[in-house]
Amino acid sequence: MTDRALAAAVEAAHAAGEIAMRYYRSGFDVMLKSDCSPVTQADREAEAAIVEILARACPDYGMLGEELGSRGNQDVRWIIDPIDGTRNFVRRIPFWATLIALEERGEVVVGVIHVPTSGDLYTARRGDGARLNGELLSVSKTEAIGEAFFIHAGLNLVREQGWWDGLARLVDATERQRGFGDFLGYTLVAEGKAEIYAELDLKPWDLAAPKIIVEEAGGRFSDLAGTPTIYSGTALATNGRLHAPALALLRG
Repeated sequence: MTDRALAAAVEAAHAAGEIAMRYYRSGFDVMLKSDCSPVTQADREAEAAIVEILARACPDYGMLGEELGSRGNQDVRWIIDPIDGTRNFVRRIPFWATLIALEERGEVVVGVIHVPTSGDLYTARRGDGARLNGELLSVSKTEAIGEAFFIHAGLNLVREQGWWDGLARLVDATERQRGFGDFLGYTLVAEGKAEIYAELDLKPWDLAAPKIIVEEAGGRFSDLAGTPTIYSGTALATNGRLHAPALALLRG
């Protein structure tokens, strides 16, 4: 079943990427949603294309999409983000991607991240490893927090949500820090290029595909309380070896 689901997700991600790239190369209108985050025609058309392909391939599965909401069977459902990194997309920064995952009764079993600007395709199936363009991925073997590369996302949210002191502790403890944000932090951890990534203010569609890709690459994923969930609004992805010390520093 996961073979068919993965093939459908890859097809849908490529179709969405083609739509998004047409707008990215030409132009689009930007609107604000109720939470003041941007949305474009590309987001909506890309998600509609994803839904059409997935519904045809797996008609018994439900959907949860960033733009079109939920429908159908919610015990087994696709979780879709047509453009993760819309703010980058709007500014023509090439770090944005299509995220598609399949969740079965609360467990993510398939994940796809497609980066249209580079053509990179990350895929994972539960128990079968994570791959980048077909090649197996593996997290880093770094065991010392003082040798770790720590990636973070929006700093204003860290202060607003009360994690500033914890982030400062993690910054002080690690060797190198950069802010990348969105899907990119998770893929860098999965590729073994960074050890720790923390992010806040998240939705399930931001995290479902990254979670399984990090885990199948040998890493560990949780929220900032240490629970392996995509539903609490926070996320910590690591190479596994540094998960406990990273959590301890963040939580104080």
